Amino acid sequence: MTTARIYRPSKPATQSGRRNTRQWILEVENPGPRFREPLMGWTGVVGARGQIRLKFATLDEAKRFAAEQGLACHVLPAHEPKRIIKSYADNFK
Repeated sequence: MTTARIYRPSKPATQSGRRNTRQWILEVENPGPRFREPLMGWTGVVGARGQIRLKFATLDEAKRFAAEQGLACHVLPAHEPKRIIKSYADNFK
């Protein structure tokens, strides 16, 4: 049976914004048999399931979609950053 991974992406370390971190992403983990392309040596997958990356607004929508498609899914916990709120003057204590 094909499995899917549902997760929420973390914030990029190189940027301060939180864009694209509020959506849930569904990726197929075992898309099918792999083969090695003989000329260039690239690894390929039969079919396009391994290239699909779907975005959902809520976790329930992603789970419902996986169930409709017959995918066994496991959810990775969302990593929320710890907010340390302090004043600017605390930098000079």
